[in-house]
Amino acid sequence: MSHHKLEVRNLCFSYPDGHEAVKDISFIIRHGESVGIIGANGAGKSTLLMLLMGVLFPGDGEVLVGDVRVTKKTLPMIRQRLGMVFQDPDDQLFMTSVYDDVAFGPRNYKLDEKEVETRVTKALELVGIAHLKDRAPYKLSGGEKRAASIASILSMQPDVLIMDEPTSTLDPKSRRRVIDLLKSFEHTKIIASHDLDMVLDTCKRIIVISEGKIAADKTTAEILNNGILLESCGLELPLSLQNCPFCGARKV
Repeated sequence: MSHHKLEVRNLCFSYPDGHEAVKDISFIIRHGESVGIIGANGAGKSTLLMLLMGVLFPGDGEVLVGDVRVTKKTLPMIRQRLGMVFQDPDDQLFMTSVYDDVAFGPRNYKLDEKEVETRVTKALELVGIAHLKDRAPYKLSGGEKRAASIASILSMQPDVLIMDEPTSTLDPKSRRRVIDLLKSFEHTKIIASHDLDMVLDTCKRIIVISEGKIAADKTTAEILNNGILLESCGLELPLSLQNCPFCGARKV
């Protein structure tokens, strides 16, 4: 299977109550790209991510990973290629130790235990929490839980890393650690977030979602310097690009 691109074609999705969350969205993300998905609350970002992963299925349109369409039949294959880190780490961590959480995916692949151990060790070292492998997840800090949830996906060695609000609820030090971690990854990355400063740091391209539609799809610099576009979509310039509150000068 070719897995060097993820393509969305004319994607539409409505919830049972009739709310149209995604309206005729199309885009292509190529191997190695880092793409931010931004928009106001209720714009359709999380729904779009769930459609990419096959958690939800569209009413119309399709998602393709390489040349394989995301369907219930192809989900096992698709989820070896795409890995999603959920907004709340507690939705992802459920075993009695960090090691077992990170090992859960590889063990589901029926890998031998030596290969499982190799993958778990590598993933934990990559996110900087190898010393916590025997700790119960509920005893971790918010930043440590986030790192563990990322490791649980990395151990499955996906080609595309999908993240929903990866810096939400983190203190400044933990947030910076996650940002530095994301910047170090060579994976194709799709990051949905309200943290536009984090998106500025980690993504080279941004897709803006507004009321279920794509409002813009351009480079990060073009999007995040366009205050009129951001305001029209219920967003603001990143703090790092706003004027200094004391002298009025533009931050650089």
